[in-house]
Amino acid sequence: MLASETPFTVNEIEALHDLFKKISSTIVDDGLIHKEEFQLALFSNSSKQNLFSDRVFDLFDVKHNGVIEFGEFVRSLSVFHPNASEADKITSGKTLLSVAFRLYDLRQTGYIEHVELKEMVQAILSELDSTLTDVTVESIVNKTMIEADLNGDGRIDPEEWKVFVAKNPSLLKNMTLPYLKEMTAAFPSFVLRSDTEDDINK
Repeated sequence: MLASETPFTVNEIEALHDLFKKISSTIVDDGLIHKEEFQLALFSNSSKQNLFSDRVFDLFDVKHNGVIEFGEFVRSLSVFHPNASEADKITSGKTLLSVAFRLYDLRQTGYIEHVELKEMVQAILSELDSTLTDVTVESIVNKTMIEADLNGDGRIDPEEWKVFVAKNPSLLKNMTLPYLKEMTAAFPSFVLRSDTEDDINK
């Protein structure tokens, strides 16, 4: 039961199930979220290729089969829930810290390198329709690398990332989604329905 595995209440899971059904039927109505549907839900654009949205999709697609199933959707979102305890996140290996690190570790080497950091900053700015010059982006990336790369080897390892985030807590604060806690308040029409019980127990 997803309610026992995540910080979500049964009502919140019901709300997520309704949301999942809406997202998974926007392009292909097959009960699965495809990358284009995911991108459309996040950024109102299904065709614009973006590294950031690709990386977020990959983190949700736990089975790496090109689609997001309901269980993956809920479990992946749970790390962003305000009620998710740090102990639970550490036990599951899905802390905001580790999710953020994996987001930037584009080549999955266990390190964040200068080029990866720059590519992600550019991708995020692109999603925000921000137009900073390459010189400004390079300056931001260089400053971050100087501050985060404590041993000076030209890359950020998980321990250095942990120290960097501790000094810059807003990085993770921005990744918590308070509205998840208010899911049923935001969508009062979401109520317990027996016809979705089987889907929720998957």
